[in-house]
Amino acid sequence: MKCNNYYDVTKWETGNPYEDIGEVINSMIADIKSRQTDSDVKEGGKPGAVIYIPPGDYHLHTQVVIDISYLKIMGSGHGFVSSSIRYNLPQDEWKDLHEVWPGGSRILVELSGNHASEKDGAAFYVERDGNPRISSVEFENFCIDGLHFEDDGTKKNDPENTYINGKTGIYIASAQDSFRITGMGFVYLEHGVVIYHADALSIHDNFIAECGNCIELRGWGQASKITDNLIGAGYNGYSILAQSFGGLLISNNNVFPRGKSSVCFQNVAKSIISNNRFHSFYPGMLSLEDNCSENMISSNHFLRDNEPWKPMLDNDNGLDDSYGLLYINGNNNSIVANHISEMIQRRYIKPLDAMPVIIRIASGRGNYISNNHIVATCDIENELQDASDSCYSAQVDALTSLNNIREMSVVYVLVEQEATNNTILDSGNEKQVILDRTVNVFRPTPALGD
Repeated sequence: MKCNNYYDVTKWETGNPYEDIGEVINSMIADIKSRQTDSDVKEGGKPGAVIYIPPGDYHLHTQVVIDISYLKIMGSGHGFVSSSIRYNLPQDEWKDLHEVWPGGSRILVELSGNHASEKDGAAFYVERDGNPRISSVEFENFCIDGLHFEDDGTKKNDPENTYINGKTGIYIASAQDSFRITGMGFVYLEHGVVIYHADALSIHDNFIAECGNCIELRGWGQASKITDNLIGAGYNGYSILAQSFGGLLISNNNVFPRGKSSVCFQNVAKSIISNNRFHSFYPGMLSLEDNCSENMISSNHFLRDNEPWKPMLDNDNGLDDSYGLLYINGNNNSIVANHISEMIQRRYIKPLDAMPVIIRIASGRGNYISNNHIVATCDIENELQDASDSCYSAQVDALTSLNNIREMSVVYVLVEQEATNNTILDSGNEKQVILDRTVNVFRPTPALGD
């Protein structure tokens, strides 16, 4: 029996998917809505549909608008390849590249850059009012490519390195339930994924990199997860941002450097960050802001080192090294059993005479800092070496270099005067932790000779 709820964009009678896949998908959604009109037929009625995007390049000039539940849009390959590395090669070398552009089931976002609002630049826009909330919309296994970044007017960067173009991959504007974003590729978008009011959201096993911002959970939300992703934002944006969230799980992600923060929580409570690998070129790689409370940060690996790639040397996130690699504003948060490495060249410390801070409790009560292993070193051999022209080899060399490493003086934990009744255990010795012992609890890590 033929199924009427499976669509292939290359076999639809309306529009040309290679010229404007947005027009084609919108026509398919209209067809689904015209056929599935009864909400209760034999305890069913609106099963939704699958829209399939075969491997190929599909230009998008019309925004896809989704306002139905139970819709799955899927392809056959996330198709990610580094556009940043390509754009920073001389064009006369492009002819020798095996591939030049991303591949797989690839959507090329060519929406106009003149948007009245942020949402107008989204390739996929999801919104529906009323009850129940829109549910079970899924995006799986295709690539959304923003193609180019634009001149920011500063003359500081090549236009392809600005992370600005007004384009968003997926923008979900209304409260929703049980959405899934799985196996996707996002590249060269100012915003990869923007989601308001999420409930039971799963963002899993995606490649979201070389975007101005990668994952932004805005407004408020609950009971969701960000797991097993490869993520890397630009120096202006967030790799992972969550606002006013409860019960968020962030686990098993590999977060690349160059985002202004690896994870930024704003008024987030009772959430978990565990078993992730975080890499950053700047302080503030984990930031708990706006009175975050009762969050658990454990068993993560944090690495901060220097930008090794010449095209990006002049960029940072604007924070001084006294801000802290891990910044805490809030109450009753636990920072337990993390490995934290800082290996930076002294000439890149901001300001030059500053003492870098690893964990900083800026304000709050009842925070519990325990059994964190902190390693702070300087690579003497490479102290005066210049950055490399090769992105890949420069970063691998920086990660694996073990020669002429020397310990560097840093503050392991700083508890500001505004923070009281916090507990600091085995996360630095007497000389490495700064706090007021009359209003905080401190047990130093034993030092040699104690």
